[in-house]
Amino acid sequence: MKESIYIQQFTTPIGAMIGVASQVGIRRLEFVDQPLNEYMKSSECQVQNYVIADQVNEHLDLLHLELNKYFDGRLKQFTVPLELQGTDFQRSVWNSLCKIPYGETRSYQEQSIMVGDIKAIRAVAAANGSNKIAIVVPCHRVMGKSGKLTGYAGGIERKRSLLQHELAFAGPNKNELTLF
Repeated sequence: MKESIYIQQFTTPIGAMIGVASQVGIRRLEFVDQPLNEYMKSSECQVQNYVIADQVNEHLDLLHLELNKYFDGRLKQFTVPLELQGTDFQRSVWNSLCKIPYGETRSYQEQSIMVGDIKAIRAVAAANGSNKIAIVVPCHRVMGKSGKLTGYAGGIERKRSLLQHELAFAGPNKNELTLF
């Protein structure tokens, strides 16, 4: 029997995004530069044993509301349920991302320490690169040790925009970052 998934497109100030959810929670939130029907032809929907449900999904509705609040500067912590799909290590890395406070950044080394293995810097970076839930699982908050902006699936300019957005709304106690 095929599992039902739900798909919705969102418009954000930094580009179109596609959200994918199950009955459990959000599985994906990705920036896309193609129409929804093209995404569905090329996405996991075609590879996996899924059927795309045409009814409303409460998780996607909440995600839409929370994304709007986030971009308005009124939301600093997402509450939408997530269904993180990956290895135990990947899920531990993604959970550590959710602990990085709004308006702050960490280096890959600092994140490696957060997950309990300072030597796992490359593995942590690879897990961050496998994150399929942009913004909500905030891999944009991780930078190179020197403070340099490094890889982001949505592109470095989107990463820079997200960090600048968060700094603008983080409050007076946050230090300014040099985003280069």
